[in-house]
Amino acid sequence: MNMKISNDIVLVVDDSPDALSLINDALEDAGMDVLVALEGRQALTIAKRIRPDIILLDAIMPNMDGFETCVALKADPSLSSIPVIFMTGLTDTCDLVRGLEAGGVDYLTKPINPSELLARMKVHLNNARQTTNVQNALDSSGQYLMTLNFAGSVLWGSPQAHAQLARAGMDESWLKAELPPKLIPVLAEPNLSQNNIKLEKDEQSIELKVLSLQENNQILVRLIDGDRLSGSALLKDKLEITDRESEVLHWIANGKTNRDIAEILGMSPRTVNKHLEQLFPKLGVENRTAAAGVALRILAVVDS
Repeated sequence: MNMKISNDIVLVVDDSPDALSLINDALEDAGMDVLVALEGRQALTIAKRIRPDIILLDAIMPNMDGFETCVALKADPSLSSIPVIFMTGLTDTCDLVRGLEAGGVDYLTKPINPSELLARMKVHLNNARQTTNVQNALDSSGQYLMTLNFAGSVLWGSPQAHAQLARAGMDESWLKAELPPKLIPVLAEPNLSQNNIKLEKDEQSIELKVLSLQENNQILVRLIDGDRLSGSALLKDKLEITDRESEVLHWIANGKTNRDIAEILGMSPRTVNKHLEQLFPKLGVENRTAAAGVALRILAVVDS
């Protein structure tokens, strides 16, 4: 029985015609649209022109191997969120680890088993869709949020975050050239989540608050204007509640469900509910609707 996935676009990168033929047939039978590249540079060109939903990448290829290709993909903000599955005949643990460190989400050893390949792809496509849904929610929620990697590169940022950075003179060229060397030593510190990261340029300052560590070692941060408290910080200041309670309350005020909040803040829905149980008596309310009303009144006064 064939496993039907959908009309997702998959880019297969392999210098072996036999391997390409086998994988192409399996993917087309599963209802997927297939793009093919024979080496790394060609794969990068194709991915920039037609963004695939997932990439199957051979580790060993001439000119530009799979490891180099994956690193280049993850360095491009427009391509970095695409899941990459390595296909390799290498079996040494160090080679497999190298693929994961380059940014791969999984690996399959050759010869490829089509059924196993489709099953793995289905899992990673679903994970990628969930991540995209959360990012779309953040984009529309008016939040100053972005994700970084441990190399100090910005992988994604909400429109509000990019606008705030631009107002501080931190444009795209600054983010690419100046931000990574400032962030790399800070991101390597063991107490990363406990201290805000301060960025300064031309007497303008912005602080980054680490919210959570996401999949693939991506770091979710919130931007705080150096001269202005963020929404959750305002709630904490006015209501004398904890950091986590203020964050949960802020998302409640933005109409998010417990599951949405759990994904955004990197906790379980049960933990979100426990925070709410502690919040209600502190606010003198009995339900989330009333709690949201308290938060919205505070935020409305500050924004006016």
